[in-house]
Amino acid sequence: MAAGAAMLGLPLPSSRCPTSFPPSTSRPRNLFPKPHRRRPSLRPISSSLLEGEQQLSFTEPEAVLLEALLGIQGRGRAASPQQLQDVERAVQTLESLQGVPEPTSSSLIEGCWQLIFTTRPGTASLIQRTFVGVDFFKIFQEVYLRTDDPRVSNIVKFSDAIGELKVEAAATTKDGRRILFQFDRAAFSFKFLPFKVPYPVPFRLLGDEAKGWLDTTYLSHNGNIRISRGSKGTTFVLQKETEPRQRLLSAISSGTGVTEVINELVSLNQKEAICESETIEGEWQLLWASQVYSRMDAMKNESWSSIAANGLKGLQIVTADGRLENLVDPFPGFKISANGNLTISNSSMYIVMMNDGALSVGTLKFPLDIKSEFHMESLYVDSKVRITRSNKGILLVHLRLDRSRRI
Repeated sequence: MAAGAAMLGLPLPSSRCPTSFPPSTSRPRNLFPKPHRRRPSLRPISSSLLEGEQQLSFTEPEAVLLEALLGIQGRGRAASPQQLQDVERAVQTLESLQGVPEPTSSSLIEGCWQLIFTTRPGTASLIQRTFVGVDFFKIFQEVYLRTDDPRVSNIVKFSDAIGELKVEAAATTKDGRRILFQFDRAAFSFKFLPFKVPYPVPFRLLGDEAKGWLDTTYLSHNGNIRISRGSKGTTFVLQKETEPRQRLLSAISSGTGVTEVINELVSLNQKEAICESETIEGEWQLLWASQVYSRMDAMKNESWSSIAANGLKGLQIVTADGRLENLVDPFPGFKISANGNLTISNSSMYIVMMNDGALSVGTLKFPLDIKSEFHMESLYVDSKVRITRSNKGILLVHLRLDRSRRI
């Protein structure tokens, strides 16, 4: 438990810390531009939600890291070996660039940081394993070194309605990049109680067990990205401001605020026409739908073949020549596929025509009569995330899958 307090972890979802202070339709054309093979990149994003109309931007190596992290659940807990390799490569690239020299002496390290990703070595504490890997919890780290009482605080925010756990440590710096800390107090703050509940760890009796260090191996020149490595071999990737796609996936994981972030992304996308070079070829996993279909719904209102035909659950595969396949697993060992074609009527509207399907049970395959035609409006699309709206008004969020993994 002592080691858990010392390595409680560090931050993600909300782009704000808990309140605290420092000590027209044209004729359909035959689909698809050829796949664009340039390296995916994040455009600088400007949003009125950022304080002072500040522009949120990244260098190319930083963008590579964020692209590698996008869609990893549990802040690294559910990452595949290939994803971990991609992240580590991107981290090492940034570390070789060094960023801000002597980061612990810079004012850019001050403030509230959010955890995007952490590795999970075998020495990770029970608390770190419990909290950091759960997307529903929001985790923050406050760093205030330029005060009379330098401190580092790790905060686990359970929800706006419940409250948070804050673990504080006295801090000193060494060599311009290392923070030495010793945890000395902690408490739960519950919204339904007028007082704080002490965290049951006797820090003063723990000695070295309550101590540790954290090296900042990269601090971006705009003070928005930080990479740190801890005394137990854990790597942390942190941000002060997360871009809208990250907030969308975080909201989906926690189950709150999804439509609000979608509205933000769509409003940003309206400032630019969807580039024709963008393609939706690939494998896309449905992450979220504004109308959820359960097995009971399939029995009462919608058949599984209809759900598959409309792409309302499961995996969607789009080929370069416009062929479309929706895959749904209604029960273990059963798979329903719906096949058709997709054409673009204008820059943001797709016409989908489904013409056949099949039910697979183990190695057996039975044809299904699936006929359907509908329109899908593209609200947002990039190299990783796609947001569409069906002609029934259902919002769908898809994440592009790498071939090395399927959710």
